[in-house]
Amino acid sequence: MAVRRPAQRPAPQGADERVLVQAAQGDPAKFDALYELHFERVYYFIARRVRDRAAAEDVTSEVFHKALANLPSYEWRGVPFSAWLFRIAANAIADQLKRASREQPATQDPRSADEQPDPSSADIEAIDYHSRLFRLVDQLPVVQQRVIHERFVEQRTIREIAARLNKTQGAIKQLQFRALQTLRAQMEGAHA
Repeated sequence: MAVRRPAQRPAPQGADERVLVQAAQGDPAKFDALYELHFERVYYFIARRVRDRAAAEDVTSEVFHKALANLPSYEWRGVPFSAWLFRIAANAIADQLKRASREQPATQDPRSADEQPDPSSADIEAIDYHSRLFRLVDQLPVVQQRVIHERFVEQRTIREIAARLNKTQGAIKQLQFRALQTLRAQMEGAHA
């Protein structure tokens, strides 16, 4: 299943989030609000540990499928809903590592399948930072979004991007420069 990255708004805190959880427990169709609020943080948490984009997308999809399937038994305990999602994600990553270790010779598996990749406070900060960055990229003009995506996600060269977009290399460099300048200013403004 392909994972789509939704436009994200800031996650609600406390009572607001609890209302969303209760609504989704009553009507699974309302789970999409929780998915949209937490997708980027969960995806980034997984991607930092799995390091393979396709596998990260698969594990992220698995996390949200498990969360939806187990939502009726979820009990609100006053902690953010994301903590529950991170626990599911940590278990899904461990399962994925175990599957990968069975498929690969032991010499190629640098991580222990028993390793529990729980998020620390530094991880949560990094997740929040990258989540903000993803949202800001989504606000760029479409052509700048595409250049940033192809350059930094797909890791294409300036020459490749220019050929794909039918633009000069100078135009691609300028689009990338403007996009990065905008993102830098917005990220610095968020910390002011």
